[in-house]
Amino acid sequence: MNNSYESPLSQRYASEYMLKLFSADTRYQTWRKLWVVLAEAEHELGLPVTKEQVEELKAHITDIDYDVVRAREKEVRHDVMAHVYAYGKVAPKAAGIIHLGATSCYVTDNADLIIYRDGLVHLKEELKSVIKSLSIFADRYKALPTLGYTHYQPAQLVTVGKRASLWIQDLVSDLDELEYVLGTMKLRGMRGTTGTEASFMDLYEGDEAKIDKMNQMLCDHFGFKEVYDVCGQTYPRKQDSRILNVLSSIAQSCYRMANDIRLLQHDRQIDEPFEENQIGSSAMPYKRNPMRCERICSLARYLMADAMNAPMTASTQWLERTLDDSANRRISMPEGFLCADAILKIAGNVAAGMRVNEKVIESAVMEYLPFIATENIMMEAVKKGGNRQELHEIIRGCTMTATARMKNGEKGGLMDLLAAEPKLGLKEGEINDILKPSKYIGRCPQQVDALLKKIEPMIAGAHTTVEEINI
Repeated sequence: MNNSYESPLSQRYASEYMLKLFSADTRYQTWRKLWVVLAEAEHELGLPVTKEQVEELKAHITDIDYDVVRAREKEVRHDVMAHVYAYGKVAPKAAGIIHLGATSCYVTDNADLIIYRDGLVHLKEELKSVIKSLSIFADRYKALPTLGYTHYQPAQLVTVGKRASLWIQDLVSDLDELEYVLGTMKLRGMRGTTGTEASFMDLYEGDEAKIDKMNQMLCDHFGFKEVYDVCGQTYPRKQDSRILNVLSSIAQSCYRMANDIRLLQHDRQIDEPFEENQIGSSAMPYKRNPMRCERICSLARYLMADAMNAPMTASTQWLERTLDDSANRRISMPEGFLCADAILKIAGNVAAGMRVNEKVIESAVMEYLPFIATENIMMEAVKKGGNRQELHEIIRGCTMTATARMKNGEKGGLMDLLAAEPKLGLKEGEINDILKPSKYIGRCPQQVDALLKKIEPMIAGAHTTVEEINI
């Protein structure tokens, strides 16, 4: 057992992929990859950087001596220069050209953007997986009538699949937003100290085409389309706001889904996955708490709050930059990604393993359907020669009696009350025919079909394999 604090996101919730992506080793190896690309570009564009030096740097991307780094940083109080020093120790022939013309943000900011991009790509696939699992669920239950709720009060019927389509639509909007953020991400580029490219203008003796070529080589190497048109010392911190905003949006959608499932599990209509040996309560053996959905909601609240860090940072950057962004970003950005990853892992597990208790749903439908169908019953009775106003009063009286019974803990029995009213002129069989739930779900199946057909290309190839999660 570790005797030092560890973030629960890393200890319990996030995936191995995301933990590796945001590890110190990935971050600092990416720094070295950036130094290699810088040296390679400078060699190709005619600066005094040899092929041998470039190859030496390439050979030492992964062998980072963190003891050397820690000792040097303690001495110079600068993390980037400590890593430059450690890199030079293992690549002595190239030590003199590492970081040539660059500022610290060349490695710190570009590396962050590369890592964030890769993190978003991973979350995109996880999000598509949740949507696909929910789509399978929605298609299966698109015609199963269930009681609708507005204000958490019984309302007109919907279907189980139609309700799931509401969750899907929210998540699809998040997927659209995530893809837009990914598609518009840019690198900071090789821009020098305050973004003016003055150092490279000096190195390349005013040859602007070489600077542009150098930045394009950087983009090509790391799979970006372009660098920012202008920047200060850092890339615009608005980018962090956009990233955390889409992560917050995912959290909002998953919270809504999980909260709905929690409400429905209370009514025993739907259950989240519950394993054979799972314990719901240490004191109450019968408990089947919706622990997964509760965890989704708990983590989602954290992520929605975490997303506020980025706009506060973006709005307070002074002129070309201020360093008060650094400590905050080191925490808020990785934790935001780890949290979104955890939420989607659990959401995928729930979406693929929900259990629908059809008999419970049917019972709830049939308890309230007579109330919903009273207008149809009245119209049918009028067709048989009844007086609309008299019939309205009869039906109103029956509903009041049934409601009073229900509030007294009894069965409402509205259907029996209506069948016993001679002035309605309807036999029990005729009333039963009116009370077929499928007559009250409108276009629910068609709406589900239309949505699933529309989003099918978006989730093509998405996996539905459920990753094992900690309970």
